[in-house]
Amino acid sequence: MANNHNAKYAFYYLLSLAALIFTALSVGMIVFGIIDKSVADALNYNSYSNVDSQLKFAISALFIAAPIYYFLSRLISRGLKQQELDIDSPLRRWLTYFIILVASMIILGVFIGVINNFLSGELTSRFILKALAMLLIAAIVFSFYFYDIKRKVLAGKDRVICIFAWASAALVVAAFVAAWFFVTPPQVARAKRLDQNLSSNIYQLENAVNSYYAQYGSLPDNLEEIKNSDIYFDARAALDPETKEAIVYQREGDDKFSFCATFRLASDENNPDYSYPAGKKGHKAGYDCVNGQLWSKAEAEKNGAQPVLVD
Repeated sequence: MANNHNAKYAFYYLLSLAALIFTALSVGMIVFGIIDKSVADALNYNSYSNVDSQLKFAISALFIAAPIYYFLSRLISRGLKQQELDIDSPLRRWLTYFIILVASMIILGVFIGVINNFLSGELTSRFILKALAMLLIAAIVFSFYFYDIKRKVLAGKDRVICIFAWASAALVVAAFVAAWFFVTPPQVARAKRLDQNLSSNIYQLENAVNSYYAQYGSLPDNLEEIKNSDIYFDARAALDPETKEAIVYQREGDDKFSFCATFRLASDENNPDYSYPAGKKGHKAGYDCVNGQLWSKAEAEKNGAQPVLVD
């Protein structure tokens, strides 16, 4: 009878392996991200955007993979109790040891990465916390599967299996909830990306103004002069990407100009994602102006500007 269900349970075991990998790695990524954000390191002062992306991926993976893993584990457990899958089945033993092998390789790889970061100068406190987190995750995974493969009797509810299930589920839920306190909220992330696009548009306008200055020897009085010249000008760059509100160009002197727009968030010079592409040009939340910068001679040549003699 068991042979009739081998293909089904092989599918359950292999899919549970994939779900286990995503679940365990996601919990580890969340713990590592929380450590990176909580324990400041001068070597990683500008890596918060990477940590944020890491946390977002971990939340997404955990939301999908963890329920699948526990559901499949329940199906496998029910199949063992109903004797659709024999407890001494070679299929069960081979696939369980295969899961242990794959989990071992992945955990070893993560440990190697943690030690490599430590040898590359990461703070000792960070290294210790990450190593302890990996030891805890590895201990839960290995102890569960080694216990599961060695048990011979399936009488009623196995208290050890129940403890493993509830303890691991509590850890997964705790990691999932904790991650939301350290990741950028979706509405803030959207505002941040829109400000990035707005800053990119301003950067394009600055390049157009510089090209005009390099060719004609003076700043344009308004953006219409650039449009009517032979300088490349993308009209979309003169607008806010969402509201379509016009970006205001202001000529403030013979060699001074600025751009004004409504920003959703204040810039953060410690985080490159909030910085203006042309350098340190911070802005406040709301309507604010950023100063333009003329190209140096070297920058003009690099951008292919061809100055024209002006009478």
